Amino acid sequence: MTNEQHNETEEAVEEQVSEEQQQAAEEIIAQDTATDSRYAELEKQAEEAQQRYLRAQADFDNFRRRTMKEKEELAQYASMKLITQLLPVVDNFDRAMAAASGNGDFESLAKGVEMIFRQLEQTLTNEGLKAMNVVGEPFNPEFHQAIMQVESDEHEEGIIVEEVQKGYVLKDKVLRPAMVKVSG
Repeated sequence: MTNEQHNETEEAVEEQVSEEQQQAAEEIIAQDTATDSRYAELEKQAEEAQQRYLRAQADFDNFRRRTMKEKEELAQYASMKLITQLLPVVDNFDRAMAAASGNGDFESLAKGVEMIFRQLEQTLTNEGLKAMNVVGEPFNPEFHQAIMQVESDEHEEGIIVEEVQKGYVLKDKVLRPAMVKVSG
C-alpha cells in the first residue's frame, strides 16, 4: 500500500469516526433536550400541585374556622328553643302569683299551680324528657342510684321498694338517675 492510499484510508476512517461522533453528539443533545423538556414539564406539574395544595389548605382552614364559629353559636343558643317554649309557663306563674297575692284564695292558687305544672311537664315531654317509673323494678346502676338497702317481705332482693327522688331520661340517655331504696 502506498503512502497515498494509506492517507486516504486514514481520512476515510477519520471521516467515518467523525460522522459516528457527530451522530452520537446529536443523540446526546436530543436526549438532553428531551430531558430538559421533561424536567420543565415536571417542574410545571409540581408548581400546579403546590398551588392546589395551598388552595386546599386555605379552604380547609376556612372550613375549620367556619365550623368552629357555627359550633360556638350552636352551643351559645342551644337552649333558645326550650327557653322560648318555657316562657308561657313563666308568664302563667307570674299571673298565678299576682292573683294569689290579691285575694288569698289558696284553692284557686293550688289549681293554677297544678295547671302550670302540667304545662311545664308537657313542654319537657315534647323535648324528649321522660320520668322513670322505678318502684317494683329490679335495681340497675345505669338508671338508679341506691341510697339505702331495706328489708322487705313483699319484694325479693334487688328490687326497688321506694323512690326518694325521680329519675329522668332525655331521649334514651339518663339525665338524672333515680334515687331509690332497694330491698336487701
